[in-house]
Amino acid sequence: MAMATAMSMSGTVRLTTARLHGSPLHPVAALAPPRLHLTSSSDIRLRSSLLPLLPSCAAKSGANPRRSGAIRASASSSGAASSDGGQADAGTGGLEAAQAGVGVPEKKLAETLQLGVLFGLWYMFNICFNIYNKQVLKVFPYPITITSLQFAVGGVIAAMTWLTGLHRKPEISAAQLQLILPLAVVHTLGNLFTNMSLGRVAVSFTHTIKAMEPFFSVLLSALFLGEVPNPLVVASLVPIVGGVALASLTEASFNWAGFLSAMASNVTFQSRNVLSKKFMVKKEGSLDNINLFSIITIMSFFLLLPVTYFAEGVKFTPQALTAAGLDVKVVATRALIAGLCFHSYQQVSYMILAKVSPVTHSVGNCVKRVIVIVTSVLFFRTPVSTVNGLGTGLALAGVFAYSRVKGKKGDKKSK
Repeated sequence: MAMATAMSMSGTVRLTTARLHGSPLHPVAALAPPRLHLTSSSDIRLRSSLLPLLPSCAAKSGANPRRSGAIRASASSSGAASSDGGQADAGTGGLEAAQAGVGVPEKKLAETLQLGVLFGLWYMFNICFNIYNKQVLKVFPYPITITSLQFAVGGVIAAMTWLTGLHRKPEISAAQLQLILPLAVVHTLGNLFTNMSLGRVAVSFTHTIKAMEPFFSVLLSALFLGEVPNPLVVASLVPIVGGVALASLTEASFNWAGFLSAMASNVTFQSRNVLSKKFMVKKEGSLDNINLFSIITIMSFFLLLPVTYFAEGVKFTPQALTAAGLDVKVVATRALIAGLCFHSYQQVSYMILAKVSPVTHSVGNCVKRVIVIVTSVLFFRTPVSTVNGLGTGLALAGVFAYSRVKGKKGDKKSK
């Protein structure tokens, strides 16, 4: 069957060629496109190979060259239309490509707007947490109880997201839980020390001290991971340490308990980062950053619950609050809002980290600290001297420089 088809096509081609090379047929008939029933791509190539013969035939017969050009254009467009098996037209493909090109900027704009909303929520939740948390700690000086309540609120939020299907429930093994346990311990201590500091000194001063996190990150990484910092990283730490020292010397609310608690918070939080690198918890399958944070929050609650009972007793009850002369509704509402914002700002932080580079996240965190300091100073009317403000600004500038230096170092490694 295939051989018969080939012989038929060969005969047809010879007949067409004879017509084109001076057969006694009418000139117009000689210029007509070959009457072949072409269906395959090989037939199209065969037809296209005959097109160069048309001008010479037209010249011999005296036919109009425009007619020949029209025939050539017709045959060429026919071949282009059939080159993909008749599935797509060149013009349609160009239109689709143009439409796709128009959609790219719109997609990028949507992603940028989404990222802007996440950064706004991150800053807003952090500001609200620090304000409401400070208001509660000023009248209810039990930081261990407050920290336990915040972990409890976070655990409830995590459980609700899993039960309602808002986020996929994690599938975790016992081996992974063992690796997560040290992270939960330092996470618990870090947040506890932060609340202890916030209860003792001004919010702005606590966050000024916490600007020294890069210093402890470099120190602990060198001690436990053997990472030697380059000179630019070390140089960026100088204004951080100097700025914190300058702010501490002129801080009106300074006391050693608040200062050392904030320093301890720096050590524990940076220990968490070092432990994350050392133990390398594998975030496989459903164990993403959000689920990892949720599991750490729940574990932190159960770790701190017995400590709360033995260290401070059961203090957050309507009877105990009333006996202390506090408005139960006001304190409970503020504590609840602080707990909601505490979990929300950290969860949004993880969501941002999944969309941007660690350097961008670090710069955003530096900006967040500036906003929190300025907002708390204005809200609580914290007295700030010129030297104190200069020290805070110097420390934050050092944090920004550190982030940029680390970013350039990461770029060189990637290359």
